[in-house]
Amino acid sequence: MGDSYQIKDQEGLYFLTCQVVGWVDVFSREIYRSIIIDSLGFCQKHKELKIYAYVIMTNHLHIIAQSGIGKLSDTLRDFKRYTSNSIMNEISENVQESRKSWMEMVFQYYAKFNTRVQQRQFWTHENHAVELTSNDMIDSRVNYIHNNPVRAGWVERPEDYLYSSARNYCELPGQLEVDLI
Repeated sequence: MGDSYQIKDQEGLYFLTCQVVGWVDVFSREIYRSIIIDSLGFCQKHKELKIYAYVIMTNHLHIIAQSGIGKLSDTLRDFKRYTSNSIMNEISENVQESRKSWMEMVFQYYAKFNTRVQQRQFWTHENHAVELTSNDMIDSRVNYIHNNPVRAGWVERPEDYLYSSARNYCELPGQLEVDLI
């Protein structure tokens, strides 16, 4: 991987994309989205992660975030490690998960190609980090994030999607508190 999408300024403001390996639609189930929301909330409270915008799609999430302590890479690594383990454990233990065998097979397959992973891989290694250095870049990425569910055809208006900060920006209750830009 080139270094064009790496987090270089640990205190900078970044647009980040976390993608599930094989584009597996894990987040089509509420239980897995809740793990993401709870973990992001933990990172806000205990790791000084500032979240300005987010959306959880079926197989990836976008976040605009910044570290209040200059450790964005470390926080993102810890978030991905915790959510990976929690979600894969939930999949393994959930007797009602009809896709369990198939998902576990996909996660095992991707682990074969990653020397950093032993048995299963949930997230891709990349975070597609783009530093946001101007107001135009920030506005563009916030709009991109909030309109993702609209482009997918799930909702008519961004604020109608429950797992997006578009609700916060419209002064509606959201799943996660964000710092408005």
